[in-house]
Amino acid sequence: MKVVLTEDVKKLGSKGDVVDAADGYARNYLMPRGLAVEATQQKIKELKEKEAKKNRLESEKRDDANKLKSKLESEKFVIKVKAGDNGRLFGSVNTKDIAEAAAAKGYDIDKRKLELDDSIKSLGMHTVPVKLYDDITADLKVNVKEK
Repeated sequence: MKVVLTEDVKKLGSKGDVVDAADGYARNYLMPRGLAVEATQQKIKELKEKEAKKNRLESEKRDDANKLKSKLESEKFVIKVKAGDNGRLFGSVNTKDIAEAAAAKGYDIDKRKLELDDSIKSLGMHTVPVKLYDDITADLKVNVKEK
């Protein structure tokens, strides 16, 4: 019996696959547990439409992330903080401060997506990676200046 899997099933396939399963296995195990539905032409068509829509949305998100990456990498973000002698800061610059500096220039960046290993504790130019999408990362140029 041909079935469309609605969940990942070990040794059979992953979600969305159209597979051949034994009649008893499909009717008595997969279907009652909601792991699969019978593979009718309509179900297969719906599955293909969902997959196409998902791919289209992912492609749009990837394109948006690439555009945002090019914009962010061309910008310089300036953060002014109090500093003492030798360029040492009173306190530090963290992801929240960087996200606020980006918001001031009109960019909506979630502070959790900024990959700052440790807070910035010195004046000068710093590069901060920000994860925009699965494999797309932009490098922000952050200039920390004295007030």
